[in-house]
Formats: sequence, structure tokens, C-alpha cells
Amino acid sequence: MAAPMSSVGKHSGDRPANTTSFQKKTRSKLISIAGTRPSVQNGQLLISTGVTSLDYVLGGGLAVGTVLLIEEDRYDSYSRMILKYFLAEGVVCRHELFVAAAQDHPNDILQELPDPILDDIAFPKPMEQHRPSFEPQDNLDAMQIAWRYQNLPKVQSALASSSRFGHYYDVSKTMEPEIRLTAKCHRFYAPEHHTKSSPTHSPMLESYSALLKSLQDVIQREGFDVAAPMSNSRNILRIGLHSLGSALWGDDLCCRDNPTQRHALTNFLYGLRALLRSSLSVAVVTLPSHLIQNTALMDSITRLCDNAIALESFKGSERETNPLYKDYHGLLHVRQVPHLNCLSSQLPDHKDLAFKLKRKQFTIERLHLPPDLSERVSRVSRGELAGAAMAGSGCGSGSSGNKHLDF
Repeated sequence: MAAPMSSVGKHSGDRPANTTSFQKKTRSKLISIAGTRPSVQNGQLLISTGVTSLDYVLGGGLAVGTVLLIEEDRYDSYSRMILKYFLAEGVVCRHELFVAAAQDHPNDILQELPDPILDDIAFPKPMEQHRPSFEPQDNLDAMQIAWRYQNLPKVQSALASSSRFGHYYDVSKTMEPEIRLTAKCHRFYAPEHHTKSSPTHSPMLESYSALLKSLQDVIQREGFDVAAPMSNSRNILRIGLHSLGSALWGDDLCCRDNPTQRHALTNFLYGLRALLRSSLSVAVVTLPSHLIQNTALMDSITRLCDNAIALESFKGSERETNPLYKDYHGLLHVRQVPHLNCLSSQLPDHKDLAFKLKRKQFTIERLHLPPDLSERVSRVSRGELAGAAMAGSGCGSGSSGNKHLDF
């Protein structure tokens, strides 16, 4: 029974005898920032990569305070495109940008950002999807699969979640300068910082340390540090680091089997991740992994990042002319997924992933190869299977000739 009001007033400084020190734990209020949403798995604040299908693969998006490693394709075409998607999404969401590069100037990368497209273009209306009733070619294809495949469920190749997150972009057009200039951008061009090297430090170490120092200054000066006083104008810093580990950064990681400064990049990634953990920042790092010969060192680099994906382009390979892969431009491999605020990570439900560049969009889909129904392949396969069945039946018993192989 509660104490009378008079006794409470007399002994306001003392704790009532019938109360305890137990307090109900309330859920902490999440930070509300434009272009973010909490994860349904662990409550972590997420942002979009700009590629909706990649967000689906990564478990809903990129968690704030994490690093995404992208192993570049051989010609750095598609990895650079994902980096531009990431930066373009930051412009649309009014996030601040930090772009660092050694080959191209950051201004050149920003001028190539894709143009955002409207919702009615991204999602065609049902009347636009209507197809003519007379299509003899489609009827012919339906007759070819016939009884063997017509009752099988259709493969859903598109990767998409039930709730929309992020925007869509047209890679055939570049973002208008009026839109691009609305975002605040910080730039770091590596050749401009090589001249600060000292006799005790190599240019490679100086370039990485200067980059880390520049990031730290921006995070503290612009108020992205979590320890900074809370305000209604909190924002996200999107960090894009292009082609780290290349010789243009002064690093011999890709030039030698045993680099002289083999721990320079790993030390930088260790400091980068520690810096992001205490700030409202997200980093996307591209790396020419196909040039790194030391597999143990590459494994260490991957473990120092929270997310890691690899792009394998078909350009210049046998798969480029293989009709089985005619609908795709390369494969996507998920190397690592983060373990944040949980005991187990959210693994992708499908490991065979492929990407393709349409006329306007870059998408990631589930890889499924069409059945080969040509007569020549069917006859060859039938002969091989028949021979294998006869060989496995023993020494050619009389019953083997009566076996029927149903294909």
C-alpha cells in the first residue's frame, strides 16, 4: 500500500520503506537522421548504398560506423560504379561526402555521379507492362520447355525487400550540377600529400596517415563524433576511398610478393574502423585485390572490414562469349558480413549472385542458368548417361539392356 502524502512530504529526503531501487529499463531513443532507418535484426542505424539489390544482400543496408570493402574487378568499371552510387545516394539524402583518390581527382569522380530518376520511371505502371497477345516466339519457347519444366516454380531472380529504402539512378546520365553542389563535400587527393614525407616515414605511410588525419579533422570539426553534444542537425558522413593499396598511393602492396611495408594498409584500416566506431560515418573502400599476390595479407585486410564483397567481371574472359551467361556481366561474391550487436550475422539467403548493367541501372540478381534444350546436347548427354549406367551395372548383365533412362 502506498505511503500517505503527509508522510511523504515530511520525509522527502528519505526513501519510503515500501519502495525499491529498481527502475524500469526504457528503450533508448534512436537518432532520427534523413536517409537512415533502424535495422530489424539488431537495431543498428542503416543507410542505403544507392543500389537497392546490394542493400538486400547486405541485410538491409550499411550500418553506421562500419566499413564496406569492395574488391575491384580487373578493369575497375563496376566497383567504381558502386562507389558513385554510394556517393550519389548521399547527395540525394543531403549527407556530407568525403572522397579520397590517387588516380583521378575527387572532383572528376563527383562529376560522374549518376542522375536520380523519378518513381514513376523506376516502377512501371501495370498498363506499361502489358504485352501484345500475339507473340509467336514466346509461344514457341513455352512449347520447348513442355512437360519437363512447366510445373516447376519460377525462379525469382530479382533481389528486393518488402519496404523501399534508397533511391534509383540512371547511369546513362550524370547528375545535374545544381543537385550535386547542394551536398557538402570534402576532398583528398593523394598526390598533393606525398610531398610531406620525412626521412623517417615513407611516402606510402605518409599518404595513409595524412588521409586518416584529414578524416579525423573532418569528423571532429563537422560534429560527426558521437561524443559531440546532441543537436537536431546531426548528419551522416559518407566516406569513399578509391583504389587503396595501389601504387598510386605510394604502396607496393600490388607490386611485390613481399611488400616492404606490408602492414601499412592494415594499420590504416585498423585506425579507420576505430575512428568510424565512434562517429556517424560510413566508409566504402575499393581495393585492387586481383593484383595482391599475398593471400594471407588479403585475408587480414578482409577481416579488418565489416562488409566485404568481390566483383568478378566477365570482360576479357571466356564467360563473356558463353551463351549461358549472356544475361549477366559478372559475378558477385560475398566475402564477409558484419557481426553487430548480435551473436550471429544475417547471411544472404542465396550465394550464387550475378550483376548486370542494364541501359539505365546496375542490378544484382540471383544467378540461374537456363536449361540447354538443344537436340545435339540432349543426344550427347543421353549417350554419356547411358554409357555410365551400363558401366556402373557391373559386367554387362542381361538386365542392363532392358533399363530405360528417362530424361
